[in-house]
Amino acid sequence: MSMFSQTTEYALRAVVWLAAHRNKPQTTLEIAAQTCVPAGYLSKVLQALGRANLVSSQRGLYGGFTLARPPHRISVLEVVNAVDPIKRIETCPLGLKSHGRELCALHRRLDDAIAHIEKAFSESTVADLLAEPAASHPLCEAAASDERR
Repeated sequence: MSMFSQTTEYALRAVVWLAAHRNKPQTTLEIAAQTCVPAGYLSKVLQALGRANLVSSQRGLYGGFTLARPPHRISVLEVVNAVDPIKRIETCPLGLKSHGRELCALHRRLDDAIAHIEKAFSESTVADLLAEPAASHPLCEAAASDERR
């Protein structure tokens, strides 16, 4: 079980791919193949990222998608919030009228944890994701094996 939606995962994969390939616009099909995201679903994700001014599209023979800003100027939180915003706990999730806006200890701690995640994501950029050394590839098995060739 994941804390974040599949849409969020797909958006992050697409943005990381675009950041790693900034020299050339990438088509939806190219991005889909390299990130293991279904092309139809990816198209909707890219539209949301475009509405958030995180990606730009260019039509035509040499068209495709590019990042709208350099990777060091796009936070992970911006990508997440563009497709599936993080929801804070502002009132009792159980709907208990006696709690109202006064969160119980459990829900206050859960909201504090969400706040820490928001802070970490706001302080992390797409460039940070590319620069961090890791043993595994952040996109998918197919893309990792293609790049090793």
